[in-house]
Amino acid sequence: MSQKTPAPSSAALRLVARGDLCSGCGGCAAVAPDRIVMAEAAPGYLRPQQSAPLTPWQEEAITRICPGLVQEVAAQGREDHPLWGPYVGMRTGWACDPEVRFAGSSGGALSAILLHLLDTGRVDRVLLTGAAPDLPTGNAAVFVTDRAGVLAGAGSRYAPSAPLAALPEAVASGLRHAVVGKPCDIAALRALAAIDPAVAAAVPVMLSFFYAGVPSHSGGRAVLSALGAAEPEVAAFRFRGNGWPGRATATLTDGSERSMSYHDSWGGILSKHVQHRCRICADGTGTAADIVCADAWESDEAGYPLFDEADGTSLIVARTALGAELIAGAEAAGAVATAPFDITALAAIQPGQRGRRRALLARLIALRLCGRPIPRYRGLQLRAAARQNPLRRNLHNFLGTIRRVLFPRRRPGG
Repeated sequence: MSQKTPAPSSAALRLVARGDLCSGCGGCAAVAPDRIVMAEAAPGYLRPQQSAPLTPWQEEAITRICPGLVQEVAAQGREDHPLWGPYVGMRTGWACDPEVRFAGSSGGALSAILLHLLDTGRVDRVLLTGAAPDLPTGNAAVFVTDRAGVLAGAGSRYAPSAPLAALPEAVASGLRHAVVGKPCDIAALRALAAIDPAVAAAVPVMLSFFYAGVPSHSGGRAVLSALGAAEPEVAAFRFRGNGWPGRATATLTDGSERSMSYHDSWGGILSKHVQHRCRICADGTGTAADIVCADAWESDEAGYPLFDEADGTSLIVARTALGAELIAGAEAAGAVATAPFDITALAAIQPGQRGRRRALLARLIALRLCGRPIPRYRGLQLRAAARQNPLRRNLHNFLGTIRRVLFPRRRPGG
């Protein structure tokens, strides 16, 4: 049940709380597992709950890794697109195994790559986000080692998750992990690995996906309400997958199912419950990961994505040389098939990511003028992205942000 989170004593976490900048990644809990836990706070987001003062190293580490405070990206010789960030290669693709392709949200490429990593012994375990055992619309961090575990975790989960809170367990195990997380999760993980050799050794592979934002648990409950499914009667829930894009499906305790389209569940309900930090995110595309997957939607004549059910197709982005090597290995082994992709088509098939990146600088300037804390973004080409917007649209975002600060609306479920 949601409860008010006690005010943190950490200076870094106080600043995050003052600006409502927490993404809920769990990075702070990974740094100080004996002093910070992630707890649900109204209207249903995960927020740090601090029980004891931090050591100087813990305070400094949180300041350096928290995506609510800072994110830095360096091209380091790679192609660096103003909207899509640094990359080594970009293709479309899908899992060659029909069961894996069907289970995934968008072609199953990410799941197929995970299975390849496990099958070849490149990693010992995968840390991913699966359904919470006590809340079908909720999430839990899960360690998996086999096909059944990867398939159970396939499909997008539009609810709060804090996978980095499980990092201490990963480090203590002595095993090598692939970690799958939201872009903010992987940004924090990459930054932590840079200052903690034990984390770097425990996580040799980092994977992510394009992500539009974290809805609160209230969003999931709103979907259930729209389906006419009482929460105690829900035995399992899928936000997507089992087809492309797949339907939001509640399986009831009597075995019956109730579902709605992705367009109605995400577009009509869940997107209205997204937390503030996601609305000012400079990286919904996983710039810190080795490999990123996304929906490679088909488009209509106007260039807008079609959400008709079809065989899934993934956009597969190699962000690093390691990522490119792993994708090539998975393709050579017959785990995935790929095809060339023209990056100039990406803006049309990912309009949400395109619009947010172009609007972001205007929103951040407005927040600063209103005295609100904002993350320090470095190397994310915010000015170049903003220049792709007409002046009138930037002004609209600037004034709209000021209006929301001065005259805030009550959030759904809040």
